[in-house]
Amino acid sequence: MPEARNSPQECNCLAVRQAARHVTQLYDQCLAPYGVRASQLALLSILNRRGPLTINEMAAALVMDRTTLGRNLRPLERDGLIEVAIAAADRRRRELRLSTAGKDRLTRAMSGWAKAQARFDETFGLDRAVQFRTLLHDVTATPFDRD
Repeated sequence: MPEARNSPQECNCLAVRQAARHVTQLYDQCLAPYGVRASQLALLSILNRRGPLTINEMAAALVMDRTTLGRNLRPLERDGLIEVAIAAADRRRRELRLSTAGKDRLTRAMSGWAKAQARFDETFGLDRAVQFRTLLHDVTATPFDRD
């Protein structure tokens, strides 16, 4: 078994968080003209693809805790891009829905997303970008044991 690494420079968590912030800055820059941040675009996109979701369903889909999700949803609700409604199937549940304004914002912002995506792929290299995304999806799908 390999020896444990104790250096902060070798910390998996730090490396992932730094890379995430760096990439997010690129996407936020390209999305700024559309009045949306990368984190908000992800929320709008998932609602567009999957339809109405409960907060728990959305949090699970984004691998995000409910508190963080709530903080990210508030500006979208305030700006009328999402709606919180009572579920038709179970009136005790509240669902998040993409509003017409949200669909419009998402559609317009996708050109900013495409610009960021192309810049990343061109700068990092398309083959490496595909491998990078594959590795990140694998990490997300890995069930780390909890003590």
